[in-house]
Amino acid sequence: MQSLLRKMEIEAGEKFEENIRFRNFLKEQDAPAIDALVIGLNEEVSAGVDCTACGNCCRQLMINLENADVERLCAATNQTAAEFKEYYVECSSSGNLMVMNTIPCKFLTDDKCTVYTHRPQECRNFPGLDAAGFQGRMFATFMHYGRCPIIYEVLEKLKAKTGFSKDE
Repeated sequence: MQSLLRKMEIEAGEKFEENIRFRNFLKEQDAPAIDALVIGLNEEVSAGVDCTACGNCCRQLMINLENADVERLCAATNQTAAEFKEYYVECSSSGNLMVMNTIPCKFLTDDKCTVYTHRPQECRNFPGLDAAGFQGRMFATFMHYGRCPIIYEVLEKLKAKTGFSKDE
């Protein structure tokens, strides 16, 4: 897995300009058609990727939390909300925004999530290729191109399916 992740990271740099052109190309395409392609490709690619064998998102991404996430994680850690927040959470000054306070995530051990069944909703939804509205999420998706094997493969297959010319 580590060699695949390194290859993706290198190719993300090499394909930076190509991916900007591809993102601009996608903006001009029919949104429902792109959504259907992305959702279908996500199903195909996700079936062959074991996220629990990767953990790259857990090593590199900031994790936003909602109150329901904190409640689930408190149950997993046998802590009160106050205890959990003190050890694991950074809150905005208004208290409206909560994020895990470390990168990598403190719950990642040996590339495995130790609270997988209780993980935050944002983690459950990542990489977010299974819902309509892909064109509105392209910035974040392309930002993770070199980090997530699912995103990488879906976008490469999408280039072929849409007839995108890499040589322009």
